[in-house]
Amino acid sequence: MANLFQSLEQQAFRAGVTPRTAQSRTWFQNKAKTLGNINRAKTMREKPLVKESDFIVGSMFMFSYKAKHAKTLPYWDKFPLAIVAGPAAGGFYGLNLHYLPLVLRAKFLDALLDVTNNKRYDDSTKFKMSYEMLKRAASMKYFEPCFKHYLNSQVTSHFAKVEAPEWEIAVFLPTQSFQKASDAQVWKDSRKRIK
Repeated sequence: MANLFQSLEQQAFRAGVTPRTAQSRTWFQNKAKTLGNINRAKTMREKPLVKESDFIVGSMFMFSYKAKHAKTLPYWDKFPLAIVAGPAAGGFYGLNLHYLPLVLRAKFLDALLDVTNNKRYDDSTKFKMSYEMLKRAASMKYFEPCFKHYLNSQVTSHFAKVEAPEWEIAVFLPTQSFQKASDAQVWKDSRKRIK
């Protein structure tokens, strides 16, 4: 039986969707709305995700997380989908794309695909970014609500690396797990921060 990634890739292929295009992002965005509940732990074990013991700058990862200040934070994501932007004290900085509603996630992904080290979209492809670049680039205006400091001590699973061919699928999967607030509330707050 095909796993979730394979199934979605096959459906997109049969629908005549060209990968890494506006059409593709719209197709996956619409498909995500129909998926319902997804078993996050099972998804992290599916191929083509690659199990890693540590983060890699410029790569996209799924992982489980327990916020250190969970009691005082207004909300947090227990299952981030983050692009590692660089090392930080005790961990790393990551862009957790779950903090954006699907339509803004699509726009941000479109901008991020312009800052990769190559256009092969294979296991050698990584995002090239820094905090300063994100702040300066007008096309990166959606980064602010996504930019988080993750502590290695609070990561409660392995890192499941999402390879470049699966970025579009992973970005639109409804795997966010916000604690203490609904998706709608988090996305409303994110829209305010972007304006």
